Amino acid sequence: MVAPEPGLPARVRIHEVGARDGLQNEKATVPTEVKAEFVHRLADAGLTTVEATSFVHPKWVPQLADAEALMPLLGDLAGVRLPVLVPNERGLDRALALGVREIAVFGSATESFAKANLNRTVDESLAMFEPVVAKARDAGASVRGYLSMCFGDPWEGAVPVDQVAAVAKRLADLGCDELSLGDTIGVATPGHVTALLTALGDAGLPAARLAVHFHDTYGQALANTLAALRFGVTTVDASAGGLGGCPYAKSATGNLATEDLVWMLTGLGIDTGVDLARLTATSVWMAGHLGRPSPSRTVRALSHEE
Repeated sequence: MVAPEPGLPARVRIHEVGARDGLQNEKATVPTEVKAEFVHRLADAGLTTVEATSFVHPKWVPQLADAEALMPLLGDLAGVRLPVLVPNERGLDRALALGVREIAVFGSATESFAKANLNRTVDESLAMFEPVVAKARDAGASVRGYLSMCFGDPWEGAVPVDQVAAVAKRLADLGCDELSLGDTIGVATPGHVTALLTALGDAGLPAARLAVHFHDTYGQALANTLAALRFGVTTVDASAGGLGGCPYAKSATGNLATEDLVWMLTGLGIDTGVDLARLTATSVWMAGHLGRPSPSRTVRALSHEE
């Protein structure tokens, strides 16, 4: 039953991260052809933004070492945005050489995670991103900035809202078109989400420029998403089947499952353009390749998985 809530957006764009953020955390390497079919299936289900891969050095993320081989297999996906993650100028050059026109950089709101993930301080990582963002924009590419540890850090604990807002403003000022706020270890609650979005608005970052990226460690991802929607956010990151985590933060569990998000949004009368049946079938198919059932409650309910 569809029961709209007044004040919510009419449409939400889902930024699908399963093919990148999801698969990068897998112990086994998924064959390139399977990754390509996964992206195609996601697109066929109606997802118009599918983050395809990462141009990180294979030493750090061996699961995505086939980026150069994968991208040409996706060239037939007209009308589908295929952003990729790049860590530095070398990664950017690799991506641009393949015709990529949407890139993302990945920063941290905390010093501990910046050191663990990038082997740099927050200041040093922002300095590294500055020429990457400038060069990407000069090449006509759009840039998304990921900001991790926006709500809690496994080493530092709760992260002050003002600290996150300050780093977010600096990352956005480099020239990022969109900023994705990451609850990397899944500790956020709805009031915390509202407080951070309010602080970001006060810092000159309106909801229209933001996306949210919640992990479901404590079962709060959908509640947190609803809080963000009530604040005016219209872009939500999610991962088909709930795939993913973070290799540099062991307490990080899976991303918000795209199917669970679509179920909630459909009930609220919010358009996503996603065919839930096709998406569920895609996640069941990928779960078969990974050798385990999907953690998504909606996938399990609709596919009768046990």
